[in-house]
Amino acid sequence: MSGAISVLPDLSRARVLVVGDVMLDRYWYGEVERISPEAPVPVVKVERTEERAGGAANVALNAAALGAKVALLSVVGADEAGASLERLIAAKGIATSLRRDDNLATTVKLRVIGRKQQLLRADFETTPSHEVLAGKLAEFEAMLGDFDAVVLSDYGKGGLTHITRMIELAKAKDRIVLVDPKGDDYSRYRGATMVTPNRKELQEVVGRWTDEQDFDKRAEALRADLDLAALLVTLGEQGMALFQRGGVLREPAQSRDVYDVTGAGDTVIATLAAMLAAGATTHDAMRVANHAAGIAVTKFGTAVVHPEELAADIGRTGA
Repeated sequence: MSGAISVLPDLSRARVLVVGDVMLDRYWYGEVERISPEAPVPVVKVERTEERAGGAANVALNAAALGAKVALLSVVGADEAGASLERLIAAKGIATSLRRDDNLATTVKLRVIGRKQQLLRADFETTPSHEVLAGKLAEFEAMLGDFDAVVLSDYGKGGLTHITRMIELAKAKDRIVLVDPKGDDYSRYRGATMVTPNRKELQEVVGRWTDEQDFDKRAEALRADLDLAALLVTLGEQGMALFQRGGVLREPAQSRDVYDVTGAGDTVIATLAAMLAAGATTHDAMRVANHAAGIAVTKFGTAVVHPEELAADIGRTGA
């Protein structure tokens, strides 16, 4: 086990390619002063709006905020939401290839906020065409040589239909491959370097465990079956558990006032990718990602974490 982290590695050396499902997070903020006469629901008088990049785009933004060189490959619709996403990402200096699908509506998550809490979320989404996805696979293969680590951010929106082949291509070039999973079939992630489910996502695959020993047995069996170098499970208030061939390592959660867990998983995998691409050990990458997640949940909505925040937090609490 490595000692305490006193200095972060030079994350500007990290080269990270993010591929996956992107989405536009829209926020409508307003005041609630009455109940609708049409139904027993609050009436929100919208006073301001905000747009943020979500999904794989938020992963890319988090990696870039840490100082990594980042590229994003995804599919969007030929619509206003897709154009907004492209502007948001380009403004942060991320090399972006958003393939347009005329038959696709860019995924949008609209959140209505009143009384300082989320009152409603409305989702708009469709599945991209196979022709666009096949073109993305060819572009992915051409881009691999310029990056150290690949993040495959699977939100189950159809953008990673060819994920098994992507993993094969990346591993053939000896690239680090991290997967943020979705669904109950993890066989398509076989051979990845690391898969990062949260508690609920893991339970969908291995079932409910009865105690810590049962949890360890199920998680390690999954890691071995999928031939993963590592399986990292985020457990909320219980921290993280990292399963590798040599055993399991645990990291307790940082004590925080949790404000919003939206996008925390994006922050975790982005930090892991940047750390590993910069040459950090898997254990150090997990510990720094744990700090990054702790910072992210104190912020509202999809948010990024900066190196100076991480360094200060590590210095304050230790690692």
